[in-house]
Amino acid sequence: GSTSFNPLTDSITTPSGSEFKFSAPSGSELPQSGFEAGNVDFQPITGAPSPETPVVVSPKSDRLALLEPFAPFPQGNLKGLRVLYKVTGKCTTDTISAAGPWLKYKGHLPNISANTLITAVNKATGEVNVAYDVDGSTSGIPELAERWRSQGVEWLVVAESNYGEGSAREHAALQPRYLGGRVILSKSFARIHETNLKKQGVVPLTFANEADYDAIDACDEVETVGLYEMLTNGGEGDVSLKVTKPNGKEFVIETKHTFSPDQASFVIAGSALNLLAKAAAEKSA
Repeated sequence: GSTSFNPLTDSITTPSGSEFKFSAPSGSELPQSGFEAGNVDFQPITGAPSPETPVVVSPKSDRLALLEPFAPFPQGNLKGLRVLYKVTGKCTTDTISAAGPWLKYKGHLPNISANTLITAVNKATGEVNVAYDVDGSTSGIPELAERWRSQGVEWLVVAESNYGEGSAREHAALQPRYLGGRVILSKSFARIHETNLKKQGVVPLTFANEADYDAIDACDEVETVGLYEMLTNGGEGDVSLKVTKPNGKEFVIETKHTFSPDQASFVIAGSALNLLAKAAAEKSA
């Protein structure tokens, strides 16, 4: 053989001495009688989304549930907030939203929210996932959060340093918001989780004086001061928390925040998705 042989133009000599030359195959490009009918359930995807197409999820499904938009921020500062839990030590995204067997519920926010903070350590008692209600009764953290939500009581979590460290797990911000969480007050935040909280309408605040961590406890009542004004002013302004103890004693905790104008708009709208939906609706109007 030779590498100079071109099968498109050259011939080869057969053992009988005759010349043989390859010819291009020929045939019909399409079947003359057409194609057989296919499965009508398999249709090509259109080039553009179809808003009128319904998204159907079985109400009996325990793995999928449609998301309901979060309510916009109220027209004023938050009052009657209650400290759900005071966390000590590390509080990672896995602490806030455990993985493992819970991952099958990632498409079902009500179900996966049952794992919220279930490995968090109680500062007052050292117990894990044991929360105390105002009457002294105990339950799991997500159970107490759900109970307060059903009573119309919104809440906050108090934590130590680098709250939300670990993976960029969106559910660690979604779940507290779903259960009625409004504020996370900590000594510091993991950067990505701090942003995720804002995107879901949760307000991350840090202590201006870290020693104030020791002053606030579970079931204390909290009112925000300056929060609404800061949010409506594009992130400009200071925020403090007026804390009322069960015995009626009051004091103020000064806080810091890192809100940008866009992030303030997320919280005012209720979430980043709410803001995007509003912008899309206005554009198509």
